[in-house]
Amino acid sequence: MKIKIFKEDLLQGILKVQNVVSLKSTLPILANMLVETRKNSSIRLYATDLDIGISCEIPVQILEEGSITIPAKKFSDIIKELPSGDIIISTKKNNHVEIEGDKFLFKLIGLPKEEFPKFPEFKNTEAVSIDQPILKEMLRMTSFAVSHEEARYVLNGVLLEIDGGIMRMVATDGRRLAKIERKLETPIKKEIKIIIPLKAVSELVRNLKDDGVMSFLAGANQLLFDVNNVLIATRIIEGEFPNYNQVIPPEQKIKIRVQTQEFLAAIRRANLLATPDFQAVKFEVFKDKLIVSKVTPDVGESREEVAIEYGGAEMIVGFNPGFFIEVLKNITEDKIQLEFLGADKPGVIRLADYLYLALPMRI
Repeated sequence: MKIKIFKEDLLQGILKVQNVVSLKSTLPILANMLVETRKNSSIRLYATDLDIGISCEIPVQILEEGSITIPAKKFSDIIKELPSGDIIISTKKNNHVEIEGDKFLFKLIGLPKEEFPKFPEFKNTEAVSIDQPILKEMLRMTSFAVSHEEARYVLNGVLLEIDGGIMRMVATDGRRLAKIERKLETPIKKEIKIIIPLKAVSELVRNLKDDGVMSFLAGANQLLFDVNNVLIATRIIEGEFPNYNQVIPPEQKIKIRVQTQEFLAAIRRANLLATPDFQAVKFEVFKDKLIVSKVTPDVGESREEVAIEYGGAEMIVGFNPGFFIEVLKNITEDKIQLEFLGADKPGVIRLADYLYLALPMRI
């Protein structure tokens, strides 16, 4: 293999795939990145940790076809430090790789392509297309609620459901739940119900843009996303996602209307006094005000009033402040409506096609 490529183009490609490179694996090949020439005057870069694989295509001048796997970390570090301009990458005997320019030469030892895991193939599956900003919003409004406890592995990802023309995403850690729905412009024939691992979600969000369309294919136990010519293949999480509909309470007629940013700011300030042993923040609900307060032994206390519109009974409830901070900072509406059902009942936020629920804490 011998190629000529602009340094900045190569670096952009490396940055797109290197996040999934496995540096701690017992398989040395997984610390490498596969570089392979294509017939359309381009190269394709591949990286994988066996659970998720990423591939992207870059235009180059092909001087000689071929392929090689290169130590990803060293390759990335070298390319970052090179001066701007064209570079030539070529393979030599015994899987040696040369990276050269007018005034520099680097040599690295690679491994043959044959040892590198194959990128999965998807056959006889129906592609789903969706606007990138819509998918980005769906992931942004749910992924923060994913569980990080390894013992609850089915909660370590975002549930993706498609039923006809409706696409739904749900995430929960057992103490809070986020659910969002959007209509597909082109309904699909088969139903889909799969759990996307959080690492794949992170790579998706990193590559999604604020315009354009992306597509994905669902296989038996894998997903393939095509985002701006970056291919992201991931294993799905095996197991049965909990029946989330069972924990969603009926919508309440009497709600609390509050300014989103004002409410968020008050909770953030109260959270400054929270400690791992004393997390709960107290919400005291009155007719025209909500008092956000926090008392932490040996630390201090705070109390702040937030104006609200409310016509129900007065109540006192306690919540983990982080549960509200993470959802409120992602909401773009100026005002929200809260449903507080009582001291031992969940708090709920409902927007158009979106629902967020958090369980209370003792205060």
